[in-house]
Amino acid sequence: MADTEDRIRTTHIGSLPRPPELLDLLTKRQNGATVDETEWETAVADATRNVVERQADVGLDIANNGEQPRVSFNWYVADRLTGIGGEREQELWADLAEYPHYAEETFSTDVIDLATQPAVTGPIEYDGRDAAEAEAAAFFDALDDADADFEETFLTTASPSIVATTHVNEYYDSHEAFLFAIADAMREEYELLAETGATLQIDAPELLTIGQTAAYADESLEDIKNATRLHVEALNEALENVPAEQVRLHTCWGSYEGPHHLDTDLVDLLPEIYEADITGLSIEQANPRHQHEYRAFAEHPLPDDWTLMPGVVDVKTNIIDHPETIADRLERVADAVDDSTPLVAAPDCGFGTQAGLGMVDPEIAWAKLDALAEGAEIATDRVC
Repeated sequence: MADTEDRIRTTHIGSLPRPPELLDLLTKRQNGATVDETEWETAVADATRNVVERQADVGLDIANNGEQPRVSFNWYVADRLTGIGGEREQELWADLAEYPHYAEETFSTDVIDLATQPAVTGPIEYDGRDAAEAEAAAFFDALDDADADFEETFLTTASPSIVATTHVNEYYDSHEAFLFAIADAMREEYELLAETGATLQIDAPELLTIGQTAAYADESLEDIKNATRLHVEALNEALENVPAEQVRLHTCWGSYEGPHHLDTDLVDLLPEIYEADITGLSIEQANPRHQHEYRAFAEHPLPDDWTLMPGVVDVKTNIIDHPETIADRLERVADAVDDSTPLVAAPDCGFGTQAGLGMVDPEIAWAKLDALAEGAEIATDRVC
């Protein structure tokens, strides 16, 4: 990632609100209906151009395509891998299982069924080059059309372990074999996106949320750490041919408004995450369950030459974070890290991680990003 010493730059975490007409087409495609390809391409191009222009308008320094053509940050992968065979019911995460009525009432979308997961019933191979290249091309076309002047661009992609965590294995003999088969397949996407010159963002919430899943909810902290180490190992293998300087990683405790009272503490997993072959790290700091965990960066300092992207804007409520509050969050993180660690201000997570499930009103989401830019300016005056 690019470095700057004189100010705190701004970015976001991949997904941004999608317009109603695009959501309608996504719903039809997800339900197996035929969609006119020209209509689809036009809708994607228009939506991508709009989010590029709006990122420029609110003053973000590092921008992307808002994941406009994706049904979700992770399920899009099911359309780019072979071996997918239908869907299976999934168990609630541990914290939600203690409040099932809330979960049932809250997590519903017309586009995808969040109570199910894609199932893998055959060998996994990457079959998404055309889709990935088309998505990237639409973004760079939008940049040209909007004449936007960003300091840096990024493209998002799912980690091997979030694919393994959110897709049901019914083919491979073990979780490890499943995980590394996915890593081998996703390697192709990582490399082709990196070839565009954009920074590659790996979306890997499972590095922090693994303890919430049914498979690990009753396991020890050491077992959770071992799983995280394995996930990082698979990621590093998939990134073997991508320079670490071109990779940033986003992890979080799940972009959902839930109790989160069973989340694993950041301080316990940072050392494992630091083994990733990356140079940029995005972690929630506005989430009220985890705002105190800026202290973890003092206890476990970031590796040399890494950039920290603290989440300083909440993505789960329609309260517009005050710029002074955003600046306060940035300042306490700055106090916890080494003076040489660059900071890039960001939201906690994406604003549209699952198409059709928007916890924050689209216009309020943009207002939050506007406040982010203002808060970063205030914090820059304080700490730079």
